Amino acid sequence: MDPFSLVTRNTVEVVTEEELTALLSRPERRVYAGYEPSGEIHLGHLVTVNKLIDMRDAGFEVTVLLADLHAFLNRKGTMEEVRDLADYNRRCFEAVGLTGVNFVLGSDVQLNPEYELRVLELSQQITLNRAKRSMDEVGRQMEHPTVSQMVYPIMQMVDIETLGVDAAVGGIDQRKIHMLAREHLPSVGGTAPVCIHTPILNGLDGKKMSSSSGNYISVADPEEVIRKKCKKAFCPPETDNNPVLQILQFHVFPRLGSLTVRRPEKFGGDAAFDSYGAIEAAYANGKVHPMDLKQAAADGLVDILAAARDYLT
Repeated sequence: MDPFSLVTRNTVEVVTEEELTALLSRPERRVYAGYEPSGEIHLGHLVTVNKLIDMRDAGFEVTVLLADLHAFLNRKGTMEEVRDLADYNRRCFEAVGLTGVNFVLGSDVQLNPEYELRVLELSQQITLNRAKRSMDEVGRQMEHPTVSQMVYPIMQMVDIETLGVDAAVGGIDQRKIHMLAREHLPSVGGTAPVCIHTPILNGLDGKKMSSSSGNYISVADPEEVIRKKCKKAFCPPETDNNPVLQILQFHVFPRLGSLTVRRPEKFGGDAAFDSYGAIEAAYANGKVHPMDLKQAAADGLVDILAAARDYLT
């Protein structure tokens, strides 16, 4: 697969494709994504992790920001708690194949006079209303936002400049923050980053994926738990927003490239698929039963997460 196709597959938006094309022509190019340290790294996180792996394979130098200070500002725990989680999350990322990249702890680069002065400088340009809107899909308890959460997006902009990256990867919920960076970084001598946005996937119950709902698969889940969760997953006849198909599209096929649906001869026998499009079409046409699709998704996840389970135990 050519570098442009590799970078743009399974994305919602690239801002802009023309800038990405120009960036890919350069001998050196750098990209980053930031993650608030959390208890479990799950399939929701792996959408952007897979994209970083794609970009690494397309020749980008990749930086992963373990955003402990952002997590603290977003009311995710004490600094001690989020720092401990940051180390665990780094191990999770390495376990799922995000290796050969730079891991940076946020508080190691953000608590210095130059960084803080840049944050204050940009804070003069951004209205409180704009900052709040940029956090609406990212922040915790945004019905009663704190001042710390208004600082959050401005720091994210300064991260892009401080890390010296050309591109930023994030879920589509990061779009408003990234657009702030594109608009305001040039005014302080920085460069507008190319922004690559990935979709937000549904949880296994077809609703928004969330740790509190438990509707996710963790990279540390044992095989029997993965299979049990897939078996119980919501799998409607429709292909849009189908969480089992999303597992195949965004996790299994990018890693494995192909997949075999295993079933008894009386139900058609095994069926091999060499692309996600092929299995989606077969399911839409009723040629693959929902239970067979769930089993195939479980088989694929067990395979691609095997190294993670071994690494984390």
